Amino acid sequence: MEKREIIDKVKREKVEFIDLMFFDLSGRLKSVTISPRELVECLDNGKWFDGSSIEGFTRIHESDMMLIPDPSTYILLPWPRDEKNAARMICDVHDPDKNPFVGDPRYILKRVQEKAKEKGYFYYVGPEIEFFLFRSKENRTYHDTAGYFDFSPRDLATDIRAVMTSTLEKLGINVEMSHHECAPSQHEIDIEYSDALKSADNIMVLKQAIKTVASSRGLHATFMPKPVFGVNGSGMHTHQSLLGKDGELLFYDKEDEYKLSRFAYYFMGGQLEHIREMAAILCPTVNSYKRLVRGYEAPVYICWAQRNRSALIRVPRYSKGREKSTRLELRCPDPSCNPYLAFAVMLAAGLEGINEKIEPPNPVEEDVYGFDNGKLAKFYIKTLPVDLGEAIEEFEKSKFMKETLGEHVFSKYLNIKKMEWDEYQKSVTDWELNRYKDL
Repeated sequence: MEKREIIDKVKREKVEFIDLMFFDLSGRLKSVTISPRELVECLDNGKWFDGSSIEGFTRIHESDMMLIPDPSTYILLPWPRDEKNAARMICDVHDPDKNPFVGDPRYILKRVQEKAKEKGYFYYVGPEIEFFLFRSKENRTYHDTAGYFDFSPRDLATDIRAVMTSTLEKLGINVEMSHHECAPSQHEIDIEYSDALKSADNIMVLKQAIKTVASSRGLHATFMPKPVFGVNGSGMHTHQSLLGKDGELLFYDKEDEYKLSRFAYYFMGGQLEHIREMAAILCPTVNSYKRLVRGYEAPVYICWAQRNRSALIRVPRYSKGREKSTRLELRCPDPSCNPYLAFAVMLAAGLEGINEKIEPPNPVEEDVYGFDNGKLAKFYIKTLPVDLGEAIEEFEKSKFMKETLGEHVFSKYLNIKKMEWDEYQKSVTDWELNRYKDL
């Protein structure tokens, strides 16, 4: 969309508030609001803000930063503000010299995408976002007691998901499917397969929309990976593939048993090679590792398969006439991650696999949860980090992660995660109190 089109739409849609949205390193949505009279100046020259107050951005003596709106992201918001129309644009962050800011998560993904494009590769992803609906933020009482694919009247959220879906469509996000997930009050919304940058934008907007709709119904939506003990946690399984310049299917080979090309195998090999180093990005919280345990359909072991849903990477089964659906499903990311950083490191690892011709191990079609240590060793199967502390150790010593993220983001993100882990280690939990208070 051109600048002139945006200006005309703002007038035609009688917009009185325009939100300029951007994101910090932890994936939190930030925004400033301008009036329509500021729009032309903002589109031409950007909007100044204080970057020193944003987690992972700049220091106090170099705080001036600039928001540059991406015109293609303009859309009218479906919820009026004080009965007046509001719109939003997602922004790129620049430094005072109008150069892309090296600490902007959106820029990190753009930079890796550009490396892929130089080789003629275009990275597409299709995320499946899971979340819980509770009675309130303070009270984690289930909203319903339905299970996987259940329908009303057991699934009390059928109508709410319908509102969420229609809201997302109004925001320009095409929903492929929505349904109840395995745990009580757990739901999933799958959005369209698209360019990684657009998908990352859509995920951030989706989170805001789902929370807003839930709040309007007196409920609380959470993307916390494991909010309840004893039931499945929430993941963000991500389907991914590479296309060529002319749309050719770089992952498909009709002669292969799994219908995968050498490109696909090398891409998979690169991700499996670096997955432990990427864990601090893909599973970024202390709580993330409460989800990554045996028995709850979350991956623990570093292997791949087609039928085996305990595998880290799954190859969805091929069906004739659906060659375009040839893809790899990475199952460890969770919805607490920053999708810009997640897709950036996932793509970078896959590209390195292609460049270095990294062969993945043989597939494991058995249930890996049932393997003992001897059988794991036989198949050379390693595990994901068991907690955020181990993930931080893998991240800190990774040359690959430092090169992919850049020195600024690498060091800032490492400090953020170390502080989080240190704070958790010092905290005293209810579990500890209940178990040890009578000693």
